[in-house]
Amino acid sequence: MKILVASHTYIVDLNCEKLRTLSQLEPGIEVTVVVPKRWKPGGVQNKIIQTQYRDEGAFKIVPISNLSQNHQGLLTFGVDLISLLRKFRPQIIQVEQGSRGLSYAQMITLNKLLGLKAKNIFFTWWNLPYKLKLPAALLEKYNLNNSHGIISGNQDGAEILRQRGYKGSIKVMPQLGVDESLFAPKSQPELAAKFGIEPGEFVVGFVGRFVPEKGLMTLVDALASLKDKPWKLLLIGRGALQSELMNKAAENNFKDRIILVESVPHDEVYKYINLMSTLVLPSETTYKFKTLTSAGWKEQFGHVLIEAMACQVPVVGSNSGEIPHVIGNAGLVFPEGDAKALADCLWQLMDQPEFAENLGEMGYQKAMVQYTNKALAKQQLEFYKELVNNR
Repeated sequence: MKILVASHTYIVDLNCEKLRTLSQLEPGIEVTVVVPKRWKPGGVQNKIIQTQYRDEGAFKIVPISNLSQNHQGLLTFGVDLISLLRKFRPQIIQVEQGSRGLSYAQMITLNKLLGLKAKNIFFTWWNLPYKLKLPAALLEKYNLNNSHGIISGNQDGAEILRQRGYKGSIKVMPQLGVDESLFAPKSQPELAAKFGIEPGEFVVGFVGRFVPEKGLMTLVDALASLKDKPWKLLLIGRGALQSELMNKAAENNFKDRIILVESVPHDEVYKYINLMSTLVLPSETTYKFKTLTSAGWKEQFGHVLIEAMACQVPVVGSNSGEIPHVIGNAGLVFPEGDAKALADCLWQLMDQPEFAENLGEMGYQKAMVQYTNKALAKQQLEFYKELVNNR
């Protein structure tokens, strides 16, 4: 089976592991990944990334000239895409830029014009209702009408696509898996000593952006009600909420219990997760954000949850977006914004170490079965086979 996947996501090699694994599942599978030749991620990476061609046999990364360097929806590819499609002649074309991606419409059109007869698939994270005006409405209609299948990163996204009239196959699975060789239970005594974490001390952990929608103030409120318990709070990340968060901790007399690490490379995050007694993702749905077509944000997946589960660290999450589906019965879920309910979850874990250990083991088993790169690669291949055989 020849599979072509296109997305700016794969300019980062760590993000390629699932597709690399996919190319190794069975003899005869070839995976070619199309990435933009030049991309400017924005944020802290204030630079243009020049991507490089890579040939690993059955797995290749091919940079193609592109017309937008920093906007996912407007990303389109140059004429060198045509020669690649003619030469490779894929049976599967998957574009990971959402339902309104111009590059997906471009791939659909070239698939028709070149007579490839490949199955068209797109990936989306979008999980809130939206309204479209012309020409975006026509673009999405064209893309949906020509899609043989869709992969949605969450349950809500799949439901929205059904509401928008899509009747074909939809697979719910995340875009990226967890690297179990990196994210694994590994004791970190030297790092613990560096931060003054004593053996057996209960460490509440958070990894992510310090912004209101991530629910950090709810976490601080929950911990304020547990001041008589011997815990520490390990925060990995940074953001606009940092000073407000530290001020609130000072008001509640536990600023000295906070360990703040602003910048950790992703391939070292596992070390910090392994310091945690629990990882909390207290995300909160908001409707303050506005784009041209929609308003709001809710948690689309919560990748840090599966990283913690792979480290055998028990997880606690709010019921925002996809979080309850990711955790299932392998952790604790509380109503978003409810500090008392979150405090109750944390108290259970502090007070019942055997219960916490069991949740950690259940989370680990779920991550290994459902969320490793190999597990996701197998799910993706099964979905492709279903589409190819459904003529």
